Amino acid sequence: MSTDCLFCKIAAGEIPAEKLYEDDEMLAFRDIAPQAPVHFLVIPKKHIQGPAGVGMDDEALIGKMMRTGSKVAKDNGVSDYRLVFNNGAGAGQTVFHIHMHVLGGRSLNWPPG
Repeated sequence: MSTDCLFCKIAAGEIPAEKLYEDDEMLAFRDIAPQAPVHFLVIPKKHIQGPAGVGMDDEALIGKMMRTGSKVAKDNGVSDYRLVFNNGAGAGQTVFHIHMHVLGGRSLNWPPG
């Protein structure tokens, strides 16, 4: 855990969030500024700064993020959704703890951004 990381504090229960799923390694919660009718984040409880910080030892954990996102989307009645990872401030990453956005509940245009 990083003591100054917003998502580490949410994972530790120090900051409230609308949790959708939680286990020993993973947490899914609603985004506070949703960009779609369904918009939630999936984070590992382990602090990893971003996608570029994923090490070989983290591969199973990142796979679990994907499975968790799919499960929570299904549990919320969404079968078509977009998964988004941002790496670095120039790509829109504002919290430097790896997180996956899951967006759905409406038609999502392509290309994004």
